[in-house]
Amino acid sequence: MKAAFAVPNSASPAELLASLRAQVANAEARVRQQPFGLDPVLADLLGETGLKPGAAYCLAPSGALLNVLLAGASAQGHWCGAVGIPTLSAEAAAAAGVNLERLVLVPDPGEQWLAATAALAEVIPVLALRPPGRVREADAARLAARLRDRGGVLLVAGDWPRAEARFRIGSRSWQGLGLGHGHLRSQEVQVSVTSKRYPSGRSARVLLPASDGTLRAIEAPSPLRAVG
Repeated sequence: MKAAFAVPNSASPAELLASLRAQVANAEARVRQQPFGLDPVLADLLGETGLKPGAAYCLAPSGALLNVLLAGASAQGHWCGAVGIPTLSAEAAAAAGVNLERLVLVPDPGEQWLAATAALAEVIPVLALRPPGRVREADAARLAARLRDRGGVLLVAGDWPRAEARFRIGSRSWQGLGLGHGHLRSQEVQVSVTSKRYPSGRSARVLLPASDGTLRAIEAPSPLRAVG
């Protein structure tokens, strides 16, 4: 398996930008299009054909869901990046369909997480980010302006001001285990999305991941049912 492009923790934003610009610019210019690819089940939940350039989307929790979202854009040939997510598994990402040759990882940016993300946004259109804490409105606004200018999209593992939509995973159960034996093969979860088009939310039962590492629908999307 080919490794993702790993960026040293010591790299400054300027060094980061310089090392990536030549590698990404030519390839990305050939494939940039709108919107960014999205799994059909998630597109139905979102009420859009794909992820909007310039927008931010929140994921709670991330993990397999993040991999599926990255895979949709990766299938179009886009470069993807992940900042501050040291638990992101390259093996799981590849199984979901992410092209590791166009995946840039900055696992531990420390206090420079915002600067690193802004630098990557100059050249990489699809960015995943786990902020270390609460994000200030002013910081989110500056990064949003950068995304709009470059036509990029932000996938946030956590909360983010003025997000376009929020993806959430609810009840879950694993398949594959018998009575004390067997192997975990797939996970059945409820995925729900609240968006500007569906502010009350829509949900669906899916396998995430399915046995092949991707997302597979179990039931069609339906209005989100209140619990309690």
